[in-house]
Amino acid sequence: MREITAKEVERLLNEGKELNIIDVREADEVVQGMIPGAVHIPLKAIPARYLELDDDKEYIMVCRSGARSSQAVRFLEEEGIDAVNMKGGMMSWKGKTE
Repeated sequence: MREITAKEVERLLNEGKELNIIDVREADEVVQGMIPGAVHIPLKAIPARYLELDDDKEYIMVCRSGARSSQAVRFLEEEGIDAVNMKGGMMSWKGKTE
């Protein structure tokens, strides 16, 4: 499984790169703040909603610590979706939130 650090995600966003970030935390967790531009799809909804994703794009999966997002990455990879886990999750995020 490929991983990216929170610092690298922040750097790419600060450079103006268009990233496809999916936050797989629960609703009560995302109210604490999400990475700007991230889309919220709870982990339990990924199997029902992965067809909404464009298989020509890369997705960065985010959760609180990196465990749930790694589960999402494994599932998406099996379905042919290019997904990367943000190592350390939001616990490692030092950038802006919305």
